[in-house]
Amino acid sequence: MLTLCGVLMHSSLAVTLTGTPLGLTAAKFWTRTKFKGTLALKRHINPTRVPIETKESYRWLENLRQSIALVGAPERCVHVGDRESDIYELHCTAQDLGTSFLVRVQANRLAERPADAAPHDPAHRVFAQLAAAPCAGRHRIAVDQDETTWLQVKFAAINTLPPVGKQKRYSPQVLTYIHALEENPPPGREPIDWKLVTNLPVEDLSVAVEKLGWNALRWKAEVFHKVMKSGCRAKEARLETAERLAKFLALIAVVSWRIFFVTMSARAKPDAAPDSVLTFAEITALDRIDASERDRASNGPRSPLTCCKSPCLAAISPATMIRLPATWSSGAA
Repeated sequence: MLTLCGVLMHSSLAVTLTGTPLGLTAAKFWTRTKFKGTLALKRHINPTRVPIETKESYRWLENLRQSIALVGAPERCVHVGDRESDIYELHCTAQDLGTSFLVRVQANRLAERPADAAPHDPAHRVFAQLAAAPCAGRHRIAVDQDETTWLQVKFAAINTLPPVGKQKRYSPQVLTYIHALEENPPPGREPIDWKLVTNLPVEDLSVAVEKLGWNALRWKAEVFHKVMKSGCRAKEARLETAERLAKFLALIAVVSWRIFFVTMSARAKPDAAPDSVLTFAEITALDRIDASERDRASNGPRSPLTCCKSPCLAAISPATMIRLPATWSSGAA
Protein backbone atom coordinates (compact mmCIF):
# COMPACT_ATOMS: atom_id res chain seq x y z
CA MET A 1 0.00 0.00 0.00
CA LEU A 2 1.34 3.43 -0.96
CA THR A 3 1.18 6.18 1.69
CA LEU A 4 1.08 9.79 0.50
CA CYS A 5 2.16 12.27 3.18
CA GLY A 6 2.57 15.52 1.26
CA VAL A 7 4.65 18.49 2.45
CA LEU A 8 4.29 20.59 5.59
CA MET A 9 5.14 24.28 5.78
CA HIS A 10 6.06 26.41 8.79
CA SER A 11 6.38 30.12 8.09
CA SER A 12 7.05 33.37 9.94
CA LEU A 13 5.27 36.51 8.75
CA ALA A 14 6.56 39.99 9.63
CA VAL A 15 3.87 42.58 10.30
CA THR A 16 3.83 46.09 11.69
CA LEU A 17 2.05 47.08 14.88
CA THR A 18 -0.87 48.22 12.73
CA GLY A 19 -1.10 44.80 11.06
CA THR A 20 0.48 45.54 7.67
CA PRO A 21 2.19 42.36 6.39
CA LEU A 22 5.78 43.12 5.38
CA GLY A 23 6.66 39.68 4.05
CA LEU A 24 8.02 36.32 5.14
CA THR A 25 11.10 36.26 7.35
CA ALA A 26 11.45 32.49 7.49
CA ALA A 27 9.94 29.34 6.00
CA LYS A 28 10.61 25.66 6.51
CA PHE A 29 9.33 22.74 4.43
CA TRP A 30 9.46 19.13 5.52
CA THR A 31 7.62 15.86 5.22
CA ARG A 32 6.87 12.94 7.52
CA THR A 33 7.12 9.23 6.97
CA LYS A 34 3.69 8.91 8.63
CA PHE A 35 0.99 11.17 9.98
CA LYS A 36 -0.84 8.73 12.25
CA GLY A 37 0.39 7.27 15.50
CA THR A 38 2.44 10.25 16.66
CA LEU A 39 0.21 10.90 19.70
CA ALA A 40 0.43 7.26 20.76
CA LEU A 41 4.21 7.57 20.71
CA LYS A 42 4.06 10.20 23.48
CA ARG A 43 2.60 7.59 25.84
CA HIS A 44 5.90 5.72 25.71
CA ILE A 45 8.32 8.67 25.55
CA ASN A 46 8.38 11.71 27.83
CA PRO A 47 8.73 14.57 25.31
CA THR A 48 10.22 16.90 27.94
CA ARG A 49 13.28 14.63 28.18
CA VAL A 50 13.93 14.48 24.44
CA PRO A 51 16.50 16.98 23.08
CA ILE A 52 14.77 19.77 21.18
CA GLU A 53 17.13 19.32 18.22
CA THR A 54 15.62 15.89 17.50
CA LYS A 55 11.99 17.05 17.66
CA GLU A 56 9.79 18.48 14.94
CA SER A 57 9.08 21.51 17.14
CA TYR A 58 12.70 22.57 16.64
CA ARG A 59 11.37 24.46 13.60
CA TRP A 60 10.19 27.21 15.96
CA LEU A 61 13.77 27.87 17.06
CA GLU A 62 15.06 27.66 13.48
CA ASN A 63 12.54 30.22 12.27
CA LEU A 64 13.35 32.52 15.16
CA ARG A 65 17.05 32.48 14.29
CA GLN A 66 16.38 32.85 10.57
CA SER A 67 14.06 35.81 11.16
CA ILE A 68 16.63 37.58 13.30
CA ALA A 69 19.36 36.97 10.73
CA LEU A 70 17.17 38.47 7.99
CA VAL A 71 15.95 41.49 9.96
CA GLY A 72 19.36 42.14 11.50
CA ALA A 73 17.97 43.86 14.59
CA PRO A 74 16.88 41.31 17.22
CA GLU A 75 16.10 44.00 19.78
CA ARG A 76 13.37 45.41 17.48
CA CYS A 77 11.58 42.10 16.98
CA VAL A 78 8.82 40.48 19.01
CA HIS A 79 8.21 36.87 18.03
CA VAL A 80 4.55 36.00 18.59
CA GLY A 81 3.25 32.45 18.46
CA ASP A 82 0.37 30.20 19.46
CA ARG A 83 0.34 27.54 22.18
CA GLU A 84 2.49 25.21 20.10
CA SER A 85 5.38 27.66 20.47
CA ASP A 86 5.26 27.60 24.28
CA ILE A 87 8.62 25.83 24.36
CA TYR A 88 11.11 26.45 27.15
CA GLU A 89 14.02 26.13 24.75
CA LEU A 90 12.50 28.90 22.63
CA HIS A 91 12.27 31.15 25.69
CA CYS A 92 15.94 30.57 26.44
CA THR A 93 17.02 30.99 22.81
CA ALA A 94 15.23 34.32 22.56
CA GLN A 95 16.96 35.51 25.73
CA ASP A 96 20.37 34.37 24.45
CA LEU A 97 19.87 36.15 21.10
CA GLY A 98 18.68 39.38 22.69
CA THR A 99 15.19 39.32 21.18
CA SER A 100 11.66 39.29 22.60
CA PHE A 101 8.77 36.85 22.43
CA LEU A 102 5.07 36.75 23.27
CA VAL A 103 3.28 33.38 23.10
CA ARG A 104 0.06 31.77 24.28
CA VAL A 105 0.66 29.65 27.36
CA GLN A 106 0.14 25.91 27.13
CA ALA A 107 2.25 24.42 29.92
CA ASN A 108 1.72 24.99 33.64
CA ARG A 109 5.45 25.14 34.28
CA LEU A 110 7.42 24.75 37.45
CA ALA A 111 8.07 27.97 39.32
CA GLU A 112 10.33 28.93 42.17
CA ARG A 113 8.47 28.24 45.40
CA PRO A 114 7.74 31.36 47.48
CA ALA A 115 9.70 31.53 50.72
CA ASP A 116 6.56 31.45 52.86
CA ALA A 117 4.88 28.57 50.98
CA ALA A 118 3.98 25.35 52.81
CA PRO A 119 5.71 22.08 51.73
CA HIS A 120 2.64 20.84 49.82
CA ASP A 121 1.49 24.25 48.60
CA PRO A 122 0.80 24.20 44.82
CA ALA A 123 2.52 27.60 44.53
CA HIS A 124 5.47 25.91 42.86
CA ARG A 125 3.48 26.06 39.61
CA VAL A 126 3.09 29.10 37.36
CA PHE A 127 -0.72 29.01 37.20
CA ALA A 128 -1.05 29.05 41.00
CA GLN A 129 1.20 32.10 41.35
CA LEU A 130 -0.60 33.87 38.50
CA ALA A 131 -3.98 33.14 40.09
CA ALA A 132 -2.74 34.68 43.34
CA ALA A 133 -1.75 37.93 41.63
CA PRO A 134 -4.11 40.88 42.16
CA CYS A 135 -6.37 42.04 39.35
CA ALA A 136 -4.75 44.98 37.55
CA GLY A 137 -7.98 46.22 35.98
CA ARG A 138 -10.58 45.66 33.29
CA HIS A 139 -10.35 45.88 29.51
CA ARG A 140 -13.18 45.99 27.01
CA ILE A 141 -12.89 44.15 23.68
CA ALA A 142 -15.10 43.59 20.66
CA VAL A 143 -16.09 39.96 20.21
CA ASP A 144 -17.79 40.63 16.87
CA GLN A 145 -19.54 43.51 15.15
CA ASP A 146 -22.49 43.45 17.55
CA GLU A 147 -20.95 42.24 20.82
CA THR A 148 -18.44 43.58 23.31
CA THR A 149 -17.30 42.14 26.60
CA TRP A 150 -15.11 42.97 29.59
CA LEU A 151 -11.96 41.11 30.57
CA GLN A 152 -10.33 41.04 33.97
CA VAL A 153 -6.58 41.43 33.46
CA LYS A 154 -3.78 40.46 35.80
CA PHE A 155 -0.06 39.91 35.36
CA ALA A 156 2.91 38.69 37.36
CA ALA A 157 6.65 38.27 36.89
CA ILE A 158 7.46 34.68 37.86
CA ASN A 159 10.80 32.93 38.19
CA THR A 160 10.09 30.01 35.88
CA LEU A 161 12.05 26.77 36.11
CA PRO A 162 12.97 24.49 33.19
CA PRO A 163 11.42 21.00 32.93
CA VAL A 164 12.92 18.53 35.39
CA GLY A 165 14.70 16.55 32.70
CA LYS A 166 16.38 19.68 31.29
CA GLN A 167 17.42 21.57 34.40
CA LYS A 168 21.08 20.70 33.90
CA ARG A 169 21.10 22.29 30.45
CA TYR A 170 18.84 25.34 30.88
CA SER A 171 18.65 28.04 33.54
CA PRO A 172 15.59 29.51 35.24
CA GLN A 173 13.98 32.48 33.47
CA VAL A 174 12.13 35.43 34.97
CA LEU A 175 9.12 35.65 32.65
CA THR A 176 6.00 37.81 32.75
CA TYR A 177 2.64 36.04 32.59
CA ILE A 178 -0.56 37.85 31.59
CA HIS A 179 -4.04 36.46 32.23
CA ALA A 180 -7.19 37.94 30.67
CA LEU A 181 -10.47 36.29 31.72
CA GLU A 182 -13.97 37.25 30.57
CA GLU A 183 -16.17 38.50 33.39
CA ASN A 184 -19.68 37.53 32.28
CA PRO A 185 -19.69 35.26 29.24
CA PRO A 186 -23.09 34.80 27.58
CA PRO A 187 -24.86 31.44 27.94
CA GLY A 188 -23.78 28.80 25.50
CA ARG A 189 -20.28 30.18 24.89
CA GLU A 190 -17.04 29.34 26.64
CA PRO A 191 -15.51 32.35 28.42
CA ILE A 192 -12.57 34.10 26.80
CA ASP A 193 -9.53 32.92 28.74
CA TRP A 194 -6.13 34.06 27.50
CA LYS A 195 -2.82 33.32 29.17
CA LEU A 196 0.30 34.84 27.61
CA VAL A 197 3.97 34.69 28.52
CA THR A 198 6.67 37.14 27.48
CA ASN A 199 10.20 38.20 28.38
CA LEU A 200 9.16 41.84 28.02
CA PRO A 201 8.48 43.89 31.16
CA VAL A 202 4.87 44.64 32.07
CA GLU A 203 4.53 47.39 34.65
CA ASP A 204 0.86 48.34 34.49
CA LEU A 205 -2.52 47.61 32.92
CA SER A 206 -1.88 49.64 29.75
CA VAL A 207 1.22 47.63 28.92
CA ALA A 208 -0.62 44.35 29.57
CA VAL A 209 -3.46 45.47 27.27
CA GLU A 210 -0.89 46.37 24.62
CA LYS A 211 0.41 42.79 24.72
CA LEU A 212 -3.13 41.47 24.31
CA GLY A 213 -3.39 43.55 21.16
CA TRP A 214 -0.12 42.16 19.83
CA ASN A 215 -1.37 38.64 20.43
CA ALA A 216 -4.54 39.42 18.45
CA LEU A 217 -2.42 40.42 15.46
CA ARG A 218 -1.14 36.85 15.34
CA TRP A 219 -4.28 36.07 13.32
CA LYS A 220 -2.61 37.79 10.34
CA ALA A 221 -0.52 34.65 9.87
CA GLU A 222 -3.71 32.58 9.65
CA VAL A 223 -5.10 34.95 7.01
CA PHE A 224 -1.87 34.61 5.04
CA HIS A 225 -2.23 30.83 5.02
CA LYS A 226 -5.87 31.18 4.00
CA VAL A 227 -4.77 33.19 0.97
CA MET A 228 -2.30 30.42 0.10
CA LYS A 229 -4.83 27.63 0.51
CA SER A 230 -7.99 29.24 -0.84
CA GLY A 231 -6.81 32.06 -3.08
CA CYS A 232 -3.77 30.33 -4.59
CA ARG A 233 -5.22 26.82 -4.11
CA ALA A 234 -2.06 25.33 -2.66
CA LYS A 235 -3.77 22.08 -1.67
CA GLU A 236 -4.86 21.42 -5.24
CA ALA A 237 -1.26 21.03 -6.45
CA ARG A 238 -0.58 17.56 -7.83
CA LEU A 239 3.19 17.69 -8.16
CA GLU A 240 4.80 14.31 -7.62
CA THR A 241 7.92 15.10 -5.56
CA ALA A 242 8.52 16.98 -2.32
CA GLU A 243 11.16 19.13 -4.01
CA ARG A 244 8.69 20.32 -6.66
CA LEU A 245 6.01 20.96 -4.04
CA ALA A 246 8.44 22.99 -1.90
CA LYS A 247 9.41 25.16 -4.89
CA PHE A 248 5.75 25.66 -5.80
CA LEU A 249 4.83 26.60 -2.22
CA ALA A 250 7.76 29.00 -1.99
CA LEU A 251 6.55 30.76 -5.14
CA ILE A 252 2.91 31.09 -4.12
CA ALA A 253 3.96 32.16 -0.60
CA VAL A 254 5.43 35.31 -2.13
CA VAL A 255 2.35 35.77 -4.31
CA SER A 256 0.07 35.27 -1.30
CA TRP A 257 1.94 37.85 0.73
CA ARG A 258 1.69 40.37 -2.12
CA ILE A 259 -2.07 39.80 -2.44
CA PHE A 260 -2.45 40.14 1.34
CA PHE A 261 -0.28 43.28 1.42
CA VAL A 262 -2.13 45.02 -1.42
CA THR A 263 -5.51 44.06 0.06
CA MET A 264 -4.64 45.51 3.48
CA SER A 265 -3.14 48.62 1.87
CA ALA A 266 -6.29 49.17 -0.18
CA ARG A 267 -8.46 48.91 2.91
CA ALA A 268 -6.26 51.29 4.90
CA LYS A 269 -5.89 53.90 2.12
CA PRO A 270 -8.41 53.23 -0.67
CA ASP A 271 -7.54 56.50 -2.45
CA ALA A 272 -3.77 55.96 -2.45
CA ALA A 273 -1.85 56.01 -5.71
CA PRO A 274 -1.16 52.52 -7.12
CA ASP A 275 2.59 53.15 -7.27
CA SER A 276 2.64 53.30 -3.47
CA VAL A 277 2.46 49.50 -3.37
CA LEU A 278 2.95 48.35 -6.98
CA THR A 279 5.97 48.66 -9.24
CA PHE A 280 5.77 50.24 -12.69
CA ALA A 281 6.05 46.79 -14.30
CA GLU A 282 3.17 45.44 -12.19
CA ILE A 283 0.94 48.40 -13.01
CA THR A 284 1.72 48.05 -16.73
CA ALA A 285 0.92 44.31 -16.63
CA LEU A 286 -2.39 44.94 -14.84
CA ASP A 287 -3.32 47.64 -17.35
CA ARG A 288 -2.70 45.26 -20.25
CA ILE A 289 -4.69 42.47 -18.61
CA ASP A 290 -7.54 44.85 -17.91
CA ALA A 291 -7.51 46.21 -21.47
CA SER A 292 -7.48 42.70 -22.91
CA GLU A 293 -10.41 41.61 -20.75
CA ARG A 294 -12.38 44.71 -21.68
CA ASP A 295 -11.89 43.93 -25.37
CA ARG A 296 -13.17 40.41 -24.79
CA ALA A 297 -16.13 41.68 -22.81
CA SER A 298 -17.21 43.96 -25.65
CA ASN A 299 -17.33 40.97 -27.99
CA GLY A 300 -18.76 38.31 -25.71
CA PRO A 301 -19.93 37.37 -22.20
CA ARG A 302 -18.63 39.49 -19.36
CA SER A 303 -15.48 38.07 -17.77
CA PRO A 304 -15.07 38.11 -13.98
CA LEU A 305 -11.79 39.99 -14.43
CA THR A 306 -13.52 43.00 -16.00
CA CYS A 307 -14.64 44.10 -12.55
CA CYS A 308 -11.02 45.04 -11.79
CA LYS A 309 -10.54 48.76 -12.28
CA SER A 310 -6.83 48.88 -12.98
CA PRO A 311 -4.63 50.63 -12.06
CA CYS A 312 -6.37 51.21 -8.72
CA LEU A 313 -5.29 49.11 -5.74
CA ALA A 314 -8.48 47.04 -5.88
CA ALA A 315 -7.25 45.49 -9.11
CA ILE A 316 -5.82 42.43 -7.42
CA SER A 317 -7.36 42.61 -3.96
CA PRO A 318 -10.29 40.31 -4.85
CA ALA A 319 -8.26 37.49 -5.81
CA THR A 320 8.65 38.40 13.55
CA MET A 321 6.40 42.49 14.10
CA ILE A 322 9.38 44.73 14.06
CA ARG A 323 8.40 47.35 16.61
CA LEU A 324 7.97 48.51 13.89
CA PRO A 325 7.86 45.05 13.00
CA ALA A 326 7.45 41.96 15.05
CA THR A 327 7.68 38.49 13.61
CA TRP A 328 4.67 36.25 13.81
CA SER A 329 5.30 32.55 13.53
CA SER A 330 2.51 30.30 12.43
CA GLY A 331 2.23 26.57 12.60
CA ALA A 332 2.29 23.97 9.90
CA ALA A 333 -0.03 24.46 6.98
